[in-house]
Amino acid sequence: MNKNRLYFIDAVRAFAILMMLQGHFIDTLLDISYRDESDTAFKVWKYFRGITAPTFFTISGLIFSYLLIKAKKSGSAEKRMRKGLVRGFMLIGIGYLLRVPIFEWLFGVFNSYFLVIDVLQCIGLSLILIVIIYRLTCKKTLVFSILMLLFGLVIFITEPMYRHLELPHIPKLFSNYLTKDYGSIFTILPWFGYVAFGGFISTLFYRYLERPRFKLATVSGFFIVGLGLIFYSSWSFNELYYLLDIKLFEDVAYYNYLFTRLGNVLILFALFYLAEKYVKQPLILKIGQKTLSIYVIHFIIIYGSFTGVGLYQLIGKTLLPWQAISGALVFLVSVCFISFYYVKTNAFVYSVLRKVVDKIKTSKQ
Repeated sequence: MNKNRLYFIDAVRAFAILMMLQGHFIDTLLDISYRDESDTAFKVWKYFRGITAPTFFTISGLIFSYLLIKAKKSGSAEKRMRKGLVRGFMLIGIGYLLRVPIFEWLFGVFNSYFLVIDVLQCIGLSLILIVIIYRLTCKKTLVFSILMLLFGLVIFITEPMYRHLELPHIPKLFSNYLTKDYGSIFTILPWFGYVAFGGFISTLFYRYLERPRFKLATVSGFFIVGLGLIFYSSWSFNELYYLLDIKLFEDVAYYNYLFTRLGNVLILFALFYLAEKYVKQPLILKIGQKTLSIYVIHFIIIYGSFTGVGLYQLIGKTLLPWQAISGALVFLVSVCFISFYYVKTNAFVYSVLRKVVDKIKTSKQ
């Protein structure tokens, strides 16, 4: 195995996608009467479910940015940027496609709900933004690193300013990326902030990976910064408010989920990087490399993409805790099995896109 490859990244991606699968399954099908906030088991499950999306966005920014800036060494940066743009638009397209109600449309029933934004659109747009930023920095890693850190900080700190953003005069196709008023699950703000922090972390790996004791320093840094964000970021913003009398800092301190979740992500990174040689197993790495296929398959099964018939429609929130837990385990195994042996989403979509691009090039000649 390549000693310079960051295997822990695939392990983190595998963890995040599996957490997402069980989280969506249980949240969608567990009977409402068992969602007891005072129950320790439910609280632990809910807490770990809450760090899944931040982990997924941060690791996406890390791996994409790392491969992008690493391509500069081999002279393939332009090719990597084009590939990133194609993947970004592909993710946006798949995100919309998964919510297209085909049968409703066939019967002449149309609504704008399929325009809501979810994980795939946000990650797709984030990749496009990273390519644009990298291009604007003229591929200078230091400038890119500083900008990624600044973008992450500014987006997180200014969150109270756009928390309840309303855009009634902007078409839903665009406003859904910035406001949840029309049903969007995720919006580009603040979630691009996690991608930006992932991009910043990638530059540290790019610059210092081959230095002695890099792993020890990185794991220690992840732990220290992560714990600092979890336990002291709110206190720090409160102190800044008392010192500078800027109301924004107080607002951040009293609703500080972004920085604390980032702290959770860094602790997770530290644990996986520390245990890299143990999690560097073929099955785990394969799951981490199949996240798109797994996401698409799970979405179809649970939410009934295209047909409108999925577990949510057939079962609803009716399962007992033991049924939800055992069902989630079966669901995880089934989705991964289908992804491994029956579906090749990435290769198929890329082949179609390549054919379209080739036809466009041929027609222009």
